[in-house]
This record gives sequence, structure tokens and C-alpha cells, in this order.
Amino acid sequence: MQNNTFSTLFVGQNLIKLKEVDSTNNFLKDLLSKSEPLAEGTVIMADNQVSGRGQQQLVWQTEPGKNISISLYLKPAFLPLNKQFYLNMAVSLAVREALGDFIAEGLKIKWPNDIYYSNKKMGGILIENTLTGAVIKSSVIGIGLNINQVIFAESIGNKATSLMQIIQKETDLMNILQKISIFMEKYYLLLKSGSYDILHKNYLSQLYHYDVKASYFANGEVFEGVIKGVDERGRLIMHTAKEQKTFNFKEIEFIHTK
Repeated sequence: MQNNTFSTLFVGQNLIKLKEVDSTNNFLKDLLSKSEPLAEGTVIMADNQVSGRGQQQLVWQTEPGKNISISLYLKPAFLPLNKQFYLNMAVSLAVREALGDFIAEGLKIKWPNDIYYSNKKMGGILIENTLTGAVIKSSVIGIGLNINQVIFAESIGNKATSLMQIIQKETDLMNILQKISIFMEKYYLLLKSGSYDILHKNYLSQLYHYDVKASYFANGEVFEGVIKGVDERGRLIMHTAKEQKTFNFKEIEFIHTK
């Protein structure tokens, strides 16, 4: 563990850097299962994550030493269980704003928490909450971002992008981490203050395809719809030609456009 000089109160102040790990989320959860107390805001950062996970157990592949593979420990015991998705909003906004310091425009949050530039994926977020009764005991927040990688597997080559591909130069990963830590603390403190309306409004303002007609796939068919919002439970609210519908995670697929 090392102490940092980030201009934050607690996020990123304790940093554990690893050369290789199966998953930073798994490593952090293992630390939490031991008896020693861990400081809130602790960050695990790996040069190489060999079994990184995305939503629904999908594998997140990353080139060693090129990208951001981190996990952050938070203790949002103040957050009511029916407002868990506001933590997702806060984290997504923090990552998007951190990258916004390097990319002038074109960044969006693809529901629920992927980071997109134009129509390509830059990264994703995986939040794993541990509950004790009706209280969120801990949140392990995994963040994977394509930063200096320029070659991707053929299967995702037309769907993925990186900061280097966008701005045409390498970026120091510790500089990225510092920005993420600063904005994560900003939005986490907003969440702690109960500023749900502000988070919700900001999240919608940065939402990919918000209020835009686009094509989607659900229940075995392709249809056109317009995203009109996200409810407290995190469900996507969409208007179709026939009706208003809500979708839970993995119930709907965005059809990729070049």
C-alpha cells in the first residue's frame, strides 16, 4: 500500500498496485473478507488483469500496462437500498467527467454504465454491493478503461476505442487515476448529501441515445424506440411506436452503429 498526493480527502489516498491479478474486484473482496480494516477510498490498480469481469460475467480483455484496471472500495451505508442505482449514476458521471478532461466532446454514458465515445466503447464499470440487513456494508467498484491500447481483437475491433486512438498520444495512467479519484470523490459526496435530483439530471444529460430515435433488440425482435429516462431502480424508460416500456439490465440490446 502506498500513500498518494492526490488532492482528495480519501479516494485514492491508499493505493495498492499489482503487476498481475485475476480480477481487481476479486482481490479487493478478498482483502475485505480478512479481519484487518481497510480504509474507505482504497484503490487496487493492476498492470495486467487476466480475468477481468464486466456485467453478467462477461470477460473484460485488456493489454498489459496499457489501460486502467482498478477497483475502488466505498462504504455507502447512508444510501437506502431502493436508491442503489444512484451510486451507479455517481460513479458513471465521475468516470465520464474524468475522461472529459482529455476529450473535449463526444463522451457519453451508455446505460447502465458503459463509457462511450461516439458509437464505440471506451470502458465499463462493475459495481458489487455487499448488504448487511437493509444496509449496504460495502461497494466494490471495478473500472476498466481503454487508454493507450490501439490494437483490439477482431471480434470487437469495430466496437471499441481508446483514449490514444481519439487524441493520438499516450497518456500517463497515474494522471488518469488522479482525475478519476478527484471526480469520484466529488460525485460520491454529492450522493452522500442526498443530491439525487442533481445526479439524475446530470446522468440523463450524458446518456447515450437519450431522446433520440434508435434501433434496439428485445424479446426476439428489432424495434425503434426513444430513451426517455431511467427510473430509481435503474430501469430504462423507452417510448416505442406502440407504448412506453421499461427494461431491466440485459433485457434490451443496443444495436451497434458505425
